[in-house]
Amino acid sequence: MVTIDTLKEFTRNQYARPGGYPMFALCADGGVLSHKAVKDNYRLIRESMRDSNDKQWQIVAIDINWEDAELYCDHTGELIESAYGE
Repeated sequence: MVTIDTLKEFTRNQYARPGGYPMFALCADGGVLSHKAVKDNYRLIRESMRDSNDKQWQIVAIDINWEDAELYCDHTGELIESAYGE
């Protein structure tokens, strides 16, 4: 499970340190959120993580998008940059 401190760090930096690799958030319902979606919906996400009441906003992992050149945010529809994809 992602901690609130990890969530705060992700809202400040969309790239992993060290390395500068692009990151994304994985939700309990299997959805994927971009840095922008997490930043724009921080309050909803934090409440969902605290109360475990809405799996579409409950973040369970923050990971690096290594090679998926077709990974899209389920909230904004924007393409999430990949580190090594086409």
